[in-house]
This record gives sequence, structure tokens and C-alpha cells, in this order.
Amino acid sequence: MVIERTEDEVIIRLPAYVNTDGLQQLVNLLVYKEATAKSEASQEDVDGLTKEIKKGWWAKNGSKHIK
Repeated sequence: MVIERTEDEVIIRLPAYVNTDGLQQLVNLLVYKEATAKSEASQEDVDGLTKEIKKGWWAKNGSKHIK
């Protein structure tokens, strides 16, 4: 593995034989870290937004899943 830092990015090089299943989970975490790196939202803000989203989803889709 080689980790290289340039002025604009960090580059990670892995051998081609590395299993990509676990690697995908790592990539997902890195995408999340990148997306939230500059966020000023508090955990309370995130929890409130999550609650609103779930409520809206259930209002729209709940009848499809609960009879």
C-alpha cells in the first residue's frame, strides 16, 4: 500500500489482489467523511432531519409495508 499526499488530494494505492468487498465499505466511509468534513451541523440537527425524513417516508410508503 502506498499513501501519497499532494497539494489537492490524498492518493491511496492498493495491489489489485485486494478483496473489494471490504474495500467498498471503506470507500463508503471515506465518501461520508468527505461529504461531512466541513459540516457545522450538530448531532441534534442530524437527528431532527433524520426523524423528518423517516416520517415523510412512512407517510408516503407505510401502507405498502403494513396491512
